[in-house]
Amino acid sequence: MTVIEMVRMLGGGEFDSIGVTEIAKWDEFVSPMVSKKVFGKLYDQAKALLICHKMSLNGVGESGLGELAKVKNSYTASNVSDGGTSLSFASVGAGNTDTNAEYGMTVYGTQYLQLQKACVVPIHISGEEWL
Repeated sequence: MTVIEMVRMLGGGEFDSIGVTEIAKWDEFVSPMVSKKVFGKLYDQAKALLICHKMSLNGVGESGLGELAKVKNSYTASNVSDGGTSLSFASVGAGNTDTNAEYGMTVYGTQYLQLQKACVVPIHISGEEWL
């Protein structure tokens, strides 16, 4: 399975309207951010998840909530109502200085972090405090 096929599968229709050339450009963009050595056999899956995450953050693709759900440079809409008008925004990562906070803003980013944690074994030296 190619990275492009994985992106389409992971998106569940969200990225079906995105051309192969555009997804290939996103693949080229994220490739230096994903280590073949770290992810090994899961390298393509990691790239596909990161591509989906980055495209979602940039408003690329079609979400069930339409424009309201796109993160772009804002918060993502997590709840929309019509009668009585209500709109809630998820604030995952907002104001968070954790280096991985951005990944919590999309389901793809969260899955990427889970995959990364499964592939990266932290080194713990006896006698040191684990942070």
